[in-house]
Parts: sequence; C-alpha cells; structure tokens
Amino acid sequence: MTAGYKVDVAVIGGGVGGCAAALAAARGGMRVLLTEETDWIGGQLTSQAVPPDEHRYIEQFGCTAMYREFRNRVRHYYRENMGLRQETLRDPCFSPGRAIVNRLAFDPRVALAVLLDMLAPYLLSGRIQLLLHHRPAEAAVSQDGMVNGVTLEHTLNGGRVIVEAGYFLDATECGDLLPLTGTEYVTGAEARSETGEPHALEGEAEPSDVQTFTYCFAMDYREGERHVILKPEMYEFWRSYQAPFQRDRMLSWAPLNTNSGIRRFSLFEEEGAFPLWRYRRIADASQFEPGRIDGDITIVNWPQNDYWLGDILECTPEERSCRLWEAKQLSLSLLYWLQTEAPRPDGGKGYPGLRLRRDVTGTEDGLAKYPYIRESRRIKAEFTVLEQHINPDARGGHSAEKFHDSVGIGCYRIDLHPTVGGREGVYTPSLPFQIPLGSLIPVRMNNLLPASKNLGVTHLTNGGYRLHPVEWNVGEAAGALAAHCLANRLTPRRVRNEPVLLAEFQQKLISMGIELDWPAFGPV
Repeated sequence: MTAGYKVDVAVIGGGVGGCAAALAAARGGMRVLLTEETDWIGGQLTSQAVPPDEHRYIEQFGCTAMYREFRNRVRHYYRENMGLRQETLRDPCFSPGRAIVNRLAFDPRVALAVLLDMLAPYLLSGRIQLLLHHRPAEAAVSQDGMVNGVTLEHTLNGGRVIVEAGYFLDATECGDLLPLTGTEYVTGAEARSETGEPHALEGEAEPSDVQTFTYCFAMDYREGERHVILKPEMYEFWRSYQAPFQRDRMLSWAPLNTNSGIRRFSLFEEEGAFPLWRYRRIADASQFEPGRIDGDITIVNWPQNDYWLGDILECTPEERSCRLWEAKQLSLSLLYWLQTEAPRPDGGKGYPGLRLRRDVTGTEDGLAKYPYIRESRRIKAEFTVLEQHINPDARGGHSAEKFHDSVGIGCYRIDLHPTVGGREGVYTPSLPFQIPLGSLIPVRMNNLLPASKNLGVTHLTNGGYRLHPVEWNVGEAAGALAAHCLANRLTPRRVRNEPVLLAEFQQKLISMGIELDWPAFGPV
C-alpha cells in the first residue's frame, strides 16, 4: 500500500461525467482527485470511441456552458491544426465527419487533447490530481452513511492506494462505487407494477435485463488493397447467430429490428439502403485540404456489434472477463465478415480494403480501450425519473414534468438497445426534460453522489438520460454540489429540501452557465 491522498472531492472515474465533475469542483475552489481505469480520460468521447449523440437544438441551446466550451474547442482544434477547406472553415457548425447521427463527429484523439487542455490549468496548479490506470477496489463506510475512504487498485501492477475525501463522486461507467460502499441501487428492468411506466415489464422486475454494450472500432477503406484480419476464434458462431427478434442473422445487412423504420443496411451509398459508412463517420476527407488526412474514417458502433449474451454488472470477475472477450470477438467478427463475406451491390462478396485503424483507438487489437456502456447501476434516489415524466403520450401533449429542483436539462428519445433478457428494445419519442436534484441524492448515503449514468432513473428513462450532454450535465452538477456543500457546510439533502438553500444553489448553477429549463417544445 502506497501513501494515500486526502482531498476535498474524489471523482472516481474519468469519463464524460467525471471530467465535468472534476472541472466543476475545481472551479468551485476544491482540491480534487480524478481517477481513471484506462490511460485515456473522456469515457464515451475517447476510450469508448463514441462521438456524441446530441439533440437537434444543440448548436443554439440545451447544454451547459462548459459542455459548449468543449464542443467549441474541438472545432477550434480542427481549424487550427487540420487544414480545413475554406468553405468548411466558414461553417460555424461544421462537423469533421459529417456523420448522419452525430451533429459533431470527431476523432477520439482530438477529444482527449481537448479534455486534457481544459484540465491543464488545474493539473499544473495542483488543484486537480489525475490518477490513470486506477479503479476502485474497496471502501470504508461508517454507519451514518459516510464514505470515509476508497481503496484504488492499479490496473497494471496491482498496487493499492487509499483516498480520503469530503465527498466521493461515482463517475465510473458501471456505478462501481455503489456496491463497494453499500449504497442502495438497482439494475436492469423494473416491473410496470413498481413504476407504472407504459413500456415497463409486465410481471416481475428483471435486475439482469440490461441494455447491450459494444466494443467500437475505427476503420478506413483502401480500395485495391488487402487488409483482412486473422479469422476471429468465434467467427463461425457469430456468423450463424440470430436472436429470436432479428429478421436475419446478426452479420447481415438486415436491420436489427423494426423500430427504426430502416429497411436495409449497406456499407456505402446504395439506393434504398441506409449507408452505415456515413452513420458515425469521424473524418470526411472532402472537408480537408488535399493530403491533410489519409481518407475517410468511420466508427463502427452499429446494430451488428451490440452484445447482449450476458450482463457485466452483477456477475463474477470470470464471467465478466468472458463476456467482454465474446463482445470483442463479435466486433472483430463483424469486421472480418465485412472484409470477406458482406454482399456487395455488384454481386461480389467482401471489402478486403477495409483497414482497422488501431492508431485511432490507441490499442493493439484495434478495438476501443473500453466497451461502450449504455446502462449502469443506478442509485435508489430521493426522486426517480419515470417514463411518464418525459413520454409525450403519457404527458397528454404537454411538456415534460417540471421539476422544482432542476439542476440541468437534456433532450433525447427513449432509446433502449436490445437487452440481456432477449428483448428487442424500446425506441420511442420523449420530451425535452430536466434533471432533478433529487435524482442525484441517494436515499441514505450522505457524501456520495452519482456523476455519470448512475443517477436516479429507470431502465427506460436511462435510455434518454445516458447520452453525452446529459452525462456531462449530471457530472458538472454533482461536482458543483459537492463544492457548494463543502464551502457552506451543507448537505445535499438540505440543499434540495430547504427552498432558500435550493434557490441559492440553482442561482449558482445559472451563473456557471447551466440551463435549468427549456422553452416549449414537442417530442424529439
């Protein structure tokens, strides 16, 4: 055991919410420790290789000022360093990849550079200390609901270090601090009898019925060249696999389900088909000066590499390791199928010129450093956001539920990918919503706050609250709340439940550039 750390705020997990939480707490005058399991901070934006999923209003409003600063810095990085064409330079809302689904699609390495630059003043001053390759292993908790310390384990050498802090923020991708600290939490799908949600399960709740996770990867296309990878060990399994709800085999051009309205997929442009190449493209060579980039690059986070054969939240370490390996095998099998067997419009098979871009993900196997986690453990909170708070059908044409204790806003449809329970998923509109402070306060714990996808939402509402801008807002609000409570000797529960204190905190959030409400909108 090495020497420990004693700080005001410990942010465990360096993903989207963790970075926002650390910045907010540091800007609030606190001494902060930020930890990260991999060697890249940024989570979904970087180590998971998922460009941000955002709502249609994002260029005008609907996010925090600090998240907008991040987006602006990404564009500035490309303008200053990447040799954009003049027409692209003149576009204030340009997207490096011009992806179909992303309003700002960019290389994960750019996101990493920008986040490190945003942290740099606080790292240099010592206000923030950053520990890479560390994950939580144990926790010391008192009977009064206080976390006294968290033991971190080095992922490479096994060394351990103890962290003491006034507040612990769980920004891990899977809510890993919750079981370690004994914090009350839920996983999986709730029953309709429990929540009253229209799309909840009939019958009993299923705690293991969580959304898919995905190992994303980047690739480009070198026509006339051959870059076929070695045949993956599980290729024959995935080549023939077909879930009961699927129209065709997993590795095919058939849509995963009927909810999206897509009739058929293709790799490139093809009449009557959805072109997956442009779906999450992060580099569109036509926007750059000749020779500045080596062709288009796309991220493969597609229906064909969603993994749902097992839960990685509540299982043994051996089961988790096995399921992560199987998920990697699925993504590599998809690439191999694309290279060798995917039907082409000319009647041929395979695109051998597809090249795995290991440099983009920073890994030897070419897959993202960490799986894209869509669903985490979720705290049992003072207030839980339900489907009927944000579903337009349930709201009868009105706006989403108004929360008096709003600490931010978000906007995304209820988007549930297939689940471990063998269900097709849910894809339904939602209304622009608020983030209630009550969803950030555990029912019992006093100095632990969620700062990622682990707030008080359900299996269904997680589908709207899990996206990048919302996770950032949750983390930023949690970091600001911890700083505010420490500076004023308050508790989160008092801040929420005493009107004067709540108004003071909300005014602080507004001064930070956090929007607390939306104008009138319809479904998204």
